[in-house]
Amino acid sequence: MSQVAGNPVPHEASHTLAHELSKKKTNRALLASMIGSSIEWFDFFLYGSLAALVFNKLFFLSNDPVVSLLLSYLSFGLSFFIRPLGGIIFSHIGDKIGRKKTLILTLLLMGGATFLIGVLPDYHAIGVWAPILLIMLRLCQGLGIGGEWGGSVLLAVEYANKSNRGFFGSIPQLGVPVGMLLGTVCISLLSGMPDDQFLSWGWRIPFLLSAVLIFIGLWIRKGIDETPAFQEAKKSGNIARVPLFQTLRYHWKAVLITAGAKFAETGPYYIFATFVIAYATGYLGYETSTVLNAVAIANLVTIIMIPCMGKLSDKVGRKPLYIGGTVAMILFAFPYFYLLSLQSAFWLTVATVIAIGIIWAPLEAVMGTMFSEVFSTNIRYTGISVGNQLGAAVFGGTAPMIALALLHAFNDSWVPVAIYIIVAGVISLISLAAIKEHRNAEI
Repeated sequence: MSQVAGNPVPHEASHTLAHELSKKKTNRALLASMIGSSIEWFDFFLYGSLAALVFNKLFFLSNDPVVSLLLSYLSFGLSFFIRPLGGIIFSHIGDKIGRKKTLILTLLLMGGATFLIGVLPDYHAIGVWAPILLIMLRLCQGLGIGGEWGGSVLLAVEYANKSNRGFFGSIPQLGVPVGMLLGTVCISLLSGMPDDQFLSWGWRIPFLLSAVLIFIGLWIRKGIDETPAFQEAKKSGNIARVPLFQTLRYHWKAVLITAGAKFAETGPYYIFATFVIAYATGYLGYETSTVLNAVAIANLVTIIMIPCMGKLSDKVGRKPLYIGGTVAMILFAFPYFYLLSLQSAFWLTVATVIAIGIIWAPLEAVMGTMFSEVFSTNIRYTGISVGNQLGAAVFGGTAPMIALALLHAFNDSWVPVAIYIIVAGVISLISLAAIKEHRNAEI
């Protein structure tokens, strides 16, 4: 017999109660990982969408519109180079004092920067300080995302067991398509406004409203417990003194491998979801709403596919799904741009759904779990954060800018951009050859 609130309770009832409490904690942790991640990516992608629609006109002014757009994309890409620093700073905190507290800090940093972008005066009001302050706030967003990804993945993975780890690890990965979908829908709705009103104040609305989402995310995250894996590591004293030094000394090969594997997931996605907005509207004559709707539909499909792919990875493994998605990405690079060149809204939507919703989804679904299984608990936050953000910095934020530069350099030909996608996939396949499958292993 056991007791609850002073009353004797049969052992079976006590066991059931404990199981239900544990299940509630796990579900809340999963919700916290997904919602917090979705909010932060929503904030992050707002900038990416508006880089081609607003910031090149209000903050990065030039006599040459191509230069303005390149500068705008450069500010988008700069945040990716600061993301590894965010990963280092917050992963150190996460591996030392826990995942929960770190995730609250990243959400506060990201939310504050996003809100301030919404109230920032433009170039016409404060001159050169406008792009400078915008870049500084964008860098703060990069720091926040750099620390967010690893923590949200571990919040899910370290609550799971080996039989459902792939599914659990896929849930925080929903943050990317959910955030992109929310951002795209917001911009699509607002783009229906008269151009002068949209450029004057309409674009600021989603940045300001994100403050409400941040409060919701903070409330959910404050109500969760630390992950069981970290609690066990802390109890046993298995806490790295300086996680970064230990990671770079003993696990540097794993960091480089994860960074290389990241290439196929990150670069192509930003071409399919961000660069395509400028390319399809500016070079192919599509309406902005048509492109945004295609991206929104593709991300909706992805939201359905990611947990399905995560569940499948618990049966067949992470590595086979990631390899399959990468090979498909390589094979679809040329057909994707050919379908866009048909200048048909239908084929644009089909191409975007295939690229993001079908091919990219398995990569995103298993990436967090696969990377987490490579590192031990005491440096796991640092290992996956540094590897992931290093890959994102090299092939992620630079992708729209490089793609635009390739178009400009090769007389508006999309062929070099397709080759760029293929190169990213080949590098990832080489890296994947060095990753072992850990589907049936305890972590």
